[in-house]
Amino acid sequence: MSVTLKFPRDIEAKLREENPDLDSDAKEACAVELFRQGRLNHFQLSRVLGVDRVETDAVLKRHRVEEQSLSSTDVESDRDTLRKVLGEAPR
Repeated sequence: MSVTLKFPRDIEAKLREENPDLDSDAKEACAVELFRQGRLNHFQLSRVLGVDRVETDAVLKRHRVEEQSLSSTDVESDRDTLRKVLGEAPR
């Protein structure tokens, strides 16, 4: 799914002059705000951004977002990923 933001042309041009990677930055800002609102969990945020857990933490830090705690979904997802990486059978 795609989401499109429409700005007046002059404003978009000014923003793109200041930031050539405007599309990526807008996606990141939107995803982080959804995380902040509790509408995305850490794992979902990582998927949206296309980065791993450590990089996601760096993005959150850059946006001054402190994660309160991991959800059970995050922990289960990390456990499953570790099992896959380590070649262990799922339980």
